[in-house]
Amino acid sequence: MSPFASMDPATFTADLRTQFDAFLDEHRAALHDCLDGLTEQEARASLVPSRTTLLGLVKHATFVEKVWFDEAITCRTRAEIGIPATPDESFVLAAGDTIGGIRAAYARACEDSRRRTDPLALDDLARGNRRGPLPLRWVYLHMLRELAQHCGHADILREQVLAARS
Repeated sequence: MSPFASMDPATFTADLRTQFDAFLDEHRAALHDCLDGLTEQEARASLVPSRTTLLGLVKHATFVEKVWFDEAITCRTRAEIGIPATPDESFVLAAGDTIGGIRAAYARACEDSRRRTDPLALDDLARGNRRGPLPLRWVYLHMLRELAQHCGHADILREQVLAARS
C-alpha cells in the first residue's frame, strides 16, 4: 500500500470531500517535511531574489491556512487572527523563528483548519473573504493549487540546499 492516502484504492472511489482531504493533507505533510534534516541556516538560505526560503515557505503556508480556514470561515480579521496583512509579509522571518517553532505553528494551523472545516459541507459558504462568499469546494481547490505550487518551490530549494553540502 502507498504511504499516500490519495493512492489508497479506497480513496479512488471515495466521496469528493474525502479525496480533497487526502490530497490537502499530503501537500501539508510535504511542506512540513521539506525542513527534515536541515540546519537552521539551511532552512533560512536565500537562494532566489524573492523572500522565498524553505522556512519562509512553511511560515507562509501557516498564513495561508489561517486566511482560508480562519478568516474566510470565521469572518475574523487578519489583525484579530494575528497574521500579516499581506501574503508577501508572511514570508518574512523573525530573528526568533526556528524550524521547530515554525513547524509547530504550521501543525497547529493545519489542525485548526481541519477542525473548522469538519462540520462543513463542500457547498457551504465561507463568507469572510474579500472576494465575497465562496463555497468550501472552491477554497479546497484554491488551497490545493497554492500548496502544490509551494511544494514545487520547496522541492527545488531543498535540492539546492542539499547540493550545496557537497
